[in-house]
Amino acid sequence: MNKRITVLALLAALSAPAWAATQTVTLSVLGMKCATCSITLKKALNKVEGVENIEVNLEKKEALVTFDDAKTTVEALLDATKNAGYPSTVHP
Repeated sequence: MNKRITVLALLAALSAPAWAATQTVTLSVLGMKCATCSITLKKALNKVEGVENIEVNLEKKEALVTFDDAKTTVEALLDATKNAGYPSTVHP
């Protein structure tokens, strides 16, 4: 019985990371005009579970977001920027 529990626990622990992957997306955020906008955008994106890194470029009006796709989606990132007052789109 102990052996079965150990095997099941090991399989569960090893299988989750196999499906998860780190993704990076560039968001175009045309409404950013100042450093405060960048800070607000970064704070909003940091609240999304699974976001690992954010680099905001005010001059290009872009945010490069690295996230765990097992914990969040691009749609959730777009919603976070929209809810902060900075609607965004995925940069091609």
